[in-house]
Amino acid sequence: MDSRGQALNAPLIDRRAARRASSRAAGSYAGAAVLAREVETRMLERLQYIKLAPARILDAGSGEGHGAGHLARAYPEAQVLGLDFAYPMLQAARRRDHWLQRVFKRARIDLLCADFAAVPLPAASVDLVWSNLALHCAGDPQPALKELRRVLKLGGLLMFSCYGPDTLKELNRAFAAGDAAAHVHGFIDMHDLGDMLSACGYAAPVMDMELITLTYADVDALLADLRASGQVNVLAARRRGLTGRGAFSAMRSAYEHLRRDGRLPASFEIVYGHAWKPQPRLAEDGRAIVRLEPPRARRA
Repeated sequence: MDSRGQALNAPLIDRRAARRASSRAAGSYAGAAVLAREVETRMLERLQYIKLAPARILDAGSGEGHGAGHLARAYPEAQVLGLDFAYPMLQAARRRDHWLQRVFKRARIDLLCADFAAVPLPAASVDLVWSNLALHCAGDPQPALKELRRVLKLGGLLMFSCYGPDTLKELNRAFAAGDAAAHVHGFIDMHDLGDMLSACGYAAPVMDMELITLTYADVDALLADLRASGQVNVLAARRRGLTGRGAFSAMRSAYEHLRRDGRLPASFEIVYGHAWKPQPRLAEDGRAIVRLEPPRARRA
């Protein structure tokens, strides 16, 4: 962390390019989001061990609404809000929502088109903020974490997953064998994310990670999956022209050295975190808040 509390080495993201990539992937995302579905399942399993009865849930970075649908079924009495910055994703979520209404006879999921660093909701209006594999898209997640804390009620829970530094390490090293340009995003370390949560005023942060490895028949299959799920290079410092055939040829050759049992590995470091919004200790003007408890009745 630097002196301003920002994450060191946080990649500068071209947010307009990220929105375009996500919008283009709206029609193909559901078929390519195998990893997102698996991580979503593991997050839901973790959520079962936390006592929570939310009245309002925000799915921040909801995509085409798969996670919001599961949250609606897990908490049938809650209002579920799906927020995404790509409108075509929300259109796909709306179609999914119509299906949920027909099958499960429940109230619709409300959808918001906005950035999760500028949530169009009042302060202290949400009991649970959920975000699956979305926070890393901000580059520096700290403004988003602050904003999500703003909309949480006191005692509310933030639960999220995002990519860690070892994500796509094989592809990154293979590209580096023949090209100095950045092709794979850098991702923030789990410990830095935990420090961010504390700096943003969350309480009792819990962080952990795991490495999930998918295998592919060839590099083109991996790249096709990444494009179909909107996970393309949107670094602000990316090369704006086409990558030459020589660079791709060198990358493919370097990646082939990793082939095992006829398959190529692709690693994804998944970082999980959750934390609570505590009672404030300072007023807005910086003065300490002192809470006086009523005296206990004395026994006769």
